[in-house]
Amino acid sequence: MSKFKIGVSSCLLGNKVRYDGGHQLDRWITDELGAYVEFVPVCPEVECGLGIPREALRLVGSIENYRLMTQKTGIDITDKMSFWSESKLEELQKENLCGFIFKRKSPSSGMERVKIYNPQGMPVNKGVGIFAKMFMEKFPTLPVEEDGRLHDPILRENFIESIFTMQRWRETVEPEFSIKKLMKFHTNHKLLIFSHHESTYRQMGKLVANHDKQDDSDVCGQYFLLLSKALKYKPTIKKHINVLQHIMGYFKKDLSQDEKSELLEVFENYRKELVPLIVPVTLLNHYVRKYDKDYLKKQYYLNPHPIELKLRNHS
Repeated sequence: MSKFKIGVSSCLLGNKVRYDGGHQLDRWITDELGAYVEFVPVCPEVECGLGIPREALRLVGSIENYRLMTQKTGIDITDKMSFWSESKLEELQKENLCGFIFKRKSPSSGMERVKIYNPQGMPVNKGVGIFAKMFMEKFPTLPVEEDGRLHDPILRENFIESIFTMQRWRETVEPEFSIKKLMKFHTNHKLLIFSHHESTYRQMGKLVANHDKQDDSDVCGQYFLLLSKALKYKPTIKKHINVLQHIMGYFKKDLSQDEKSELLEVFENYRKELVPLIVPVTLLNHYVRKYDKDYLKKQYYLNPHPIELKLRNHS
């Protein structure tokens, strides 16, 4: 797979664009994830015309209605930021991004829990950065995260799995769409989607099965919306166990009693959080090769992202 594009707050790449002339370099983003993606850096504050260094900004108002203001002098730059954001979002649409990583707590780029200060100067963590809010409204189907949340191994894996799935969609289905391509994509992603959200998975299956009752373009659009919806749900140990047991069913005529017992023991150890997910998945991949299960070889659930990222190694 060739590198694909994701947007990222510029300071996270080590660019000195923060209000104090500093940066917020995140080595995992640049060194680990950077081996597989091409970054499209964005700094709303600098790109909308503010200098470096500059007066710090903050959100001021109520949860329902807040403005972007300079912290000391109280200059309102909401309209300036919004006008620039509209233009920038049109540019980003041409980049064909597969996701975006925002800077946490930023009044321009924070994805959630950004402080909003009331007239008395008391903050509540209920805001969304002006640019981040407009981005998510413009691209509601794109996977998004922020640097702080990526420290959580479960949230990190879910985001990375989502952007790689988005890239496979972009490469295999979007160019010259056909029902045949859609059916192949769905077949190969069945277990991955199932691990995120079972009811949405079943909706997608019905949509594909009854594709001849609608225009192809309508089927494509509906499927993509459901795919995006499913990926927003995080897999859990219970969901993974369900999928692992389902995969085991493909070997019911192949595994010896000892192999079955070993596999069930590994599943139980994973359920008890004694071993990480990579352990049962590695064993299942071994049996996929050993017993030559062609259907399972194509299932992205068993290989959703580069193993070098070690995303399934956490317990």
